[in-house]
Amino acid sequence: MKKGKIKINIDRCKACGLCIEVCTAKAIKMSKKFNKHGYNVPEFLNKEQCSACKLCAIVCPEAAIEIIELVEVEQ
Repeated sequence: MKKGKIKINIDRCKACGLCIEVCTAKAIKMSKKFNKHGYNVPEFLNKEQCSACKLCAIVCPEAAIEIIELVEVEQ
């Protein structure tokens, strides 16, 4: 199973919440932090939850999200 890490450019984000709505893993939530424009920005919760589906990056109208696919090492 793929795993990913979500990297959010908080200064591009306009807090539309679309990334939170489409995340099937519920790995993103709205934080209490604000960006330089005064928007309440989302935050990535846990890489264990992220399946690297990239839906959040696809729907982001500001292109503020990047998905980094993590390589799983089998032991």
